Formats: sequence, structure tokens, C-alpha cells
Amino acid sequence: MMNIVIQPQGTLAIYEQIVNQLKNAIVTGKLTAGEALPSIRGLAGELGVSVITTKRAYEELEKEGLIRSVSNKGFYVCEYNTDYLMEKQLMVLEKHLSEVIEEAKQAGLSKEEICEMIETLY
Repeated sequence: MMNIVIQPQGTLAIYEQIVNQLKNAIVTGKLTAGEALPSIRGLAGELGVSVITTKRAYEELEKEGLIRSVSNKGFYVCEYNTDYLMEKQLMVLEKHLSEVIEEAKQAGLSKEEICEMIETLY
């Protein structure tokens, strides 16, 4: 079973945190094709968030073709192209890293200092 952690003070909306963590679980194989997801209400209760929030997360994942709704049964992980999903995640990470590197440069940090910071935090 997956373990979703919500950071209330995080920079991402709660539904986006759910979407990102479920995508990651799919890419890493923690969730496999055909596997059932918790119900919208069940996940909301488990995470202590609104049903509307989990519904929005599931709708987003369904739009992207990662999960599908089966009438009166619930939501299931779809067959997916892992390489494509990984590529999309890498593109998002590269964008975030570029922004962080730019901020670090503006703060006067050298490449070595940035790498040292990453090593420490990792």
C-alpha cells in the first residue's frame, strides 16, 4: 500500500501533492497496473483532507490516463508507458533545479557550494 504524506505548509496544493506522490508510486512500481486505489472517501479520511481534494487528484490522474474509474468498483491503475512518465517527471525536476540554481547564483554561491549544499541535504 502507498504512503502519501501531505505537507500543509508545502508550496504545492494538497491535490497536487497527492497527484505527484501517486505518479511517483506508479513510476517506481509501488503501484502496478490493475491495482485498486482507495476510494475517494477512504483516501480523504486517511489523509485528513476534503473529499473534494481527493476527487480532484483522482480526476487529474484519470485525465492523464494513469488511473481509470470502473463504475461501482472504484479506481484502478492503468497500463502506462513508464518511460514517458519518467521523462515528464525529469522535465519537471530540471525546471525546478534550474530555478534553484539561478537563485543560488544570484545569492553568490559557486557551483561547488551548490553541489556541497545538495550533497548535505541529500
